[in-house]
Amino acid sequence: QYDRVQSFTQLGAELDAQEAMLSSTANRIFYLSVPPNIFTNCAQGVSNGASSKTGWSRVIVEKPFGRDTESSRKLSNELMECLTEDQIYRIDHYLAKELVDNLTVLRFSNLIFEPLWNRNHIRNVQIIFSEDFGTEGRGGYFDNYGIIRDIMQNHLLQVLAILCMEPPVSLDAEHIRDEKVKVLQSMKPITMDDTVIGQYKKDRTGKLPSYLDDDTVPKGSLCPTFAAVALHIKNARWDGVPFLMKAGKALEKREAQIRVQFRHVPGNLYQSKLGTDLEGVTNELVIRIQPDEAMYLRLNNKVPGLGMRIDRTKLDLSYHQEYGEESMSAGAYERLILDVMQGDKRMFIRSDELDAAWELFTPLLHHLDEAKAQPELYPYGSRGPIGAHYLASKYGVRWGDAQE
Repeated sequence: QYDRVQSFTQLGAELDAQEAMLSSTANRIFYLSVPPNIFTNCAQGVSNGASSKTGWSRVIVEKPFGRDTESSRKLSNELMECLTEDQIYRIDHYLAKELVDNLTVLRFSNLIFEPLWNRNHIRNVQIIFSEDFGTEGRGGYFDNYGIIRDIMQNHLLQVLAILCMEPPVSLDAEHIRDEKVKVLQSMKPITMDDTVIGQYKKDRTGKLPSYLDDDTVPKGSLCPTFAAVALHIKNARWDGVPFLMKAGKALEKREAQIRVQFRHVPGNLYQSKLGTDLEGVTNELVIRIQPDEAMYLRLNNKVPGLGMRIDRTKLDLSYHQEYGEESMSAGAYERLILDVMQGDKRMFIRSDELDAAWELFTPLLHHLDEAKAQPELYPYGSRGPIGAHYLASKYGVRWGDAQE
């Protein structure tokens, strides 16, 4: 049993017996894919009864890491009473997605990007996550957390931190995580004025269910299944650039992408050929995390032939075409577990990083709960609430995925 030290002592004794037949040092990894209310019990059991006697012991902790700043700090403190920070691996599988893992390579090993990676050249950044299915029987779990805690505060915010951090001193895990923490600490807490929440209802035909039709969801639940927020980084590199983030369930399609939209060309010589829709001719770097991993750069280009006609085209790198299916076969969890074996913590979350992330979202989450904020309803299979488009227009931009 998870809450009995005796159970872990028995486990430790069994492992000792197996390891006695080995001539080499025995190391142990414990993966706590368990309900968060027994994280501490398991960690105490590992520490007191099942740790390796000859090598190291490491503990992988699955999200959710609390529900807000206070509960997250409480969990961290309890874990630190029986484990060291070096032993704790807070896993977020999104950090091991191939295109997320590539962000530092893209930024710091290609000369063309880093000089442009600032407020002088980038107009806005969008991080988008959507699923084309609802809770489908998982509503009991989901309703306790909602889309902001489930997706935004961890997966998407981690992507943003890597995308926006300063160049680290080295590729050492602590140097990378130091820079991520600085980004998070430079951000202002999210306000209701920069937030839109939604909940899916039946589709327009009435065939696909609403969130409240899920038998595991409490009646009358106000839990958001969609959220869009605007974030702001107050530092010399990013001051004034809006970072738009949205995530939702039961939307039109399944995808996750980063869209870096560059500023309009000042005094563009080809303005008369481009028309009045400046959004349609803005240079844009798109990083498609899933599905069909790819990167492409949107450019304006002359259409071959007589006369001068300009078209928007893209330089496209499809990972499956370039590297083949086999190279993409390794899953995110496989990579992360291998990193745990090797002691590489680059893609794991440190306690101060987790604390900074919760401080951004906790005021908003408490306000939504206390005010019993009504989510805007949107049809199953749609692009989400209309309010998300108003939020983008507040900053003079459009959601890039709506234009494809």
